[in-house]
Amino acid sequence: MTRIVQHGSIPQTTINLVQLRAGQLVGNTYLTIRQSGELRQAGETEQRLAAVSSWRDAPYFTDAERVALELVEAVLTPSPSGERVSDALYDRAADHYDDKALWTLTLAISQICYFIPVALIAKPIPGMPPGKNYRR
Repeated sequence: MTRIVQHGSIPQTTINLVQLRAGQLVGNTYLTIRQSGELRQAGETEQRLAAVSSWRDAPYFTDAERVALELVEAVLTPSPSGERVSDALYDRAADHYDDKALWTLTLAISQICYFIPVALIAKPIPGMPPGKNYRR
């Protein structure tokens, strides 16, 4: 799955922004710092990084990035109606991404969702190398 996500039809920056937003939504420092670091290494500005949590009114994101951020929020935020991803949201995403790209984005969200329990239960220490970063 990682190979598909990294070599799919979605810019890596968009994937990292989505995964950063997921880390913020679940309140996990490790995921937030990890994704922020990857975005910094890719040359992202501090303004964009700081504005991910308030992306709706920030001028730093493309329409395609905005719909990707909206999609990850819909997936990770409970909805009183039960439906998280409305047909209207799906249609907006499909306006920016073809079928392959939309599936790549879906896999990028599922990939971070796989790591959320690991991050919340094992509590990895931010900044430590893999394999040496777990408290438990």
